[in-house]
Amino acid sequence: MGITKTEHFTEKQNEIALIAKALGHPARIAIIEYIVKVNACICNDIVNELPLAQPTISQHLKELKNAGLIKGSIEGNTICYCIDETTISRLQNYFNTISNKISNKECC
Repeated sequence: MGITKTEHFTEKQNEIALIAKALGHPARIAIIEYIVKVNACICNDIVNELPLAQPTISQHLKELKNAGLIKGSIEGNTICYCIDETTISRLQNYFNTISNKISNKECC
């Protein structure tokens, strides 16, 4: 596999790429949508909702957490997950900036 040379890109570019990569799997999109719908959840709730095994759900949760899209708090023997609003806001600002720059411009 080739080297990505992330050091040639800005911190913001690398951050957005990490978030986008985490969003690049439909199971992760489904997990985020479920967490938004119920406002917070534990891993077993997601296992009951999606047609995936618990270890698979845990791996997807780990990727989402590493990208900063979700955060978790320990409650007894379980971890309760919720959306990290800060990361969602950064992603929204990124796309708003692009949208504002391209609106009303002629394209090829």
